[in-house]
Amino acid sequence: MDIKLLLCRSGSTYDISDLVESVTWKGRKGAAARSLDATLIDTEKIKSGIDVTRGDSLIFYSEGKELFRGLAMSQQQSEGCKMTVTAYDNAIYLANNKDTFTYNDKTLHDIFIDVCRRFGVRYSEVANTSYKISELVKQRTTAWDVIQDAVSQDYKATGAKYYVHSSKGILSLARRKENILQYVLETEGNIFSYSFKKSIEKINTRIKVLTKDDTVYAVEKDSALEKKIGIFQNVEKKDDDLSEAKLKDQIKQNLKEASTPEQSLNVNTVGIDDVISGVGVWVNIGKLGVNRTYWVDEDSHTFRGDSHTMSLKLNKNNEV
Repeated sequence: MDIKLLLCRSGSTYDISDLVESVTWKGRKGAAARSLDATLIDTEKIKSGIDVTRGDSLIFYSEGKELFRGLAMSQQQSEGCKMTVTAYDNAIYLANNKDTFTYNDKTLHDIFIDVCRRFGVRYSEVANTSYKISELVKQRTTAWDVIQDAVSQDYKATGAKYYVHSSKGILSLARRKENILQYVLETEGNIFSYSFKKSIEKINTRIKVLTKDDTVYAVEKDSALEKKIGIFQNVEKKDDDLSEAKLKDQIKQNLKEASTPEQSLNVNTVGIDDVISGVGVWVNIGKLGVNRTYWVDEDSHTFRGDSHTMSLKLNKNNEV
């Protein structure tokens, strides 16, 4: 396994690959930034020279391909002659900047660009979205929360899912459905171990929609499911920005998702660089009767010596 770790400081770059004991590169659904934890040799004679207070950054390569670029934000040293450094990609600026945001008749595309410009975050390849959000007001909150809110409102109106991704220090906004990978994870090949969970603890069998004055606008229910497990009701507010037809479709879609049992699958497998949170992979586990696409909700890639392994938390994909 050919890995390389570079330290960047004040316009100069230093190769500190020889000091690397292990690297863990990870991310999860809902988190703004991906992170990198590097464990380095740290003795009186051999030092990396990293100091997070000086704006040091790290670039990590695997087999010649850049996987991560980000700001070193914490370091920990001990008597064990090791230093652990944690860095985050530039999406961390979305999570760590707060402001008051007010948008009227703006698309997700517009809001993403405005937020990036506001905090000096480099961006490119922003998906074109056409749905205009009539009003989005967020006070004293993070830039990431604003983007996530805009993503959610666009999804409710159009059914399209988007996610933010950082590559080589540049943020992008991509449509999720366009990122189904052709990689196959299977017990007869690259999966070392797995665990599967099915739960109805958070399930809803019906949704009651209320108007602004709390009168009942609509009730959507899954009668067949209620006969099996009883009533589990959720209450939502009517979205006046949607047409009647779109609103009815949205309520039905919300119930479809809410009435689906949670299925989570955790696998430990051979590492694949491109398999990160936000993309989909094909999973084949004969013992479970699993043979379909799953979304990656969390990923953790570990590089140690000649080994690259990954641990994934997967969720059932109902879009494909």
